[in-house]
Amino acid sequence: MIIVMRANVDSHDADAVKNKIANLGLEVYESKGLNYHIIGIIGDTSNVDDESFKTMKGVEKVIHVQEPYKRASRLFHPENSIIPVNETSIGGEKLAIIAGPCSVESKSQITEIAVEVKEAGAGFLRGGAFKPRTSPYSFQGLKEEGLEYLKYAKEISKLPIVVELMSADKLEMYEREVDIIQIGARNMQNFDLLRAVGQTRKPILLKRGLSATIEEFLTAAEYILAGGNENVILCERGIRTFETYTRNTLDISVIPVIKRLSHLPVIVDPSHASGIWWMVEPLAMAAIAVGADGLMIEVHNDPKNALCDGNQSITPENFRHLMNSIKEIAQIRKRKL
Repeated sequence: MIIVMRANVDSHDADAVKNKIANLGLEVYESKGLNYHIIGIIGDTSNVDDESFKTMKGVEKVIHVQEPYKRASRLFHPENSIIPVNETSIGGEKLAIIAGPCSVESKSQITEIAVEVKEAGAGFLRGGAFKPRTSPYSFQGLKEEGLEYLKYAKEISKLPIVVELMSADKLEMYEREVDIIQIGARNMQNFDLLRAVGQTRKPILLKRGLSATIEEFLTAAEYILAGGNENVILCERGIRTFETYTRNTLDISVIPVIKRLSHLPVIVDPSHASGIWWMVEPLAMAAIAVGADGLMIEVHNDPKNALCDGNQSITPENFRHLMNSIKEIAQIRKRKL
């Protein structure tokens, strides 16, 4: 339930509404902007008498929210959220370009790629240290050693690093060492892990699950937001369909839908969506065209010999070409690179 207060409402009137909500044993969510003041009620509102709020001083109207996600809803937060990351941010006018290899393979590999993607215009460096793989016999990442290499590449390139977290027992280390914590598609509904990252204030990049609906995706984000961490970035990475030509199917429609339903920034991972390197650039262009807030691109300096996902990785040269290709589309969408 949302209580819309009148413009320039007196603070005492707003406090009276919040106190009444608290006395009902429910949680208050307050959102203010230049032209709005919203007080959200979170919890079981089935027995709440909305008429009793409508008659309170300063209240303009009461809106019922049917969706299971509240804090992620645009009704609760009308303005687009901009997520701060060190000295930069994700969301807003500037597009966030995250680039790097699927897995960190060596110190020289990740450092060389970091320097090249930075020169091409990337704002963030991605790299897998702990790798969740479908097969237990596939390369599982360099783990702590890989994280140390990422930190070194960050020092050289000055790019914030994005690293996937697989279990809550590593969260304390990630809070110290990582700039954006990624929750992968396979962990989208790992609710214990979502609750854990909800307790930190680190930016969380949440990937959509293999077969997750939009509602399930936003409700997963709600777990993080409900813990008090408002720094959530959504990532569409393709969903599983009957098609076998591509690794997954990029759901391009999810971007405008989420933009309508939620205030959270949404980026697109065309590498995992397609699984085919030559499809990455056209899908990236499409994502920017429909309003994505950024991209996550897998870049490798030797894709043919990559230890992980070489088929979907592009070379630094192709990454530079991709950045040039999206410039004109970004201008049309009034976005900056």
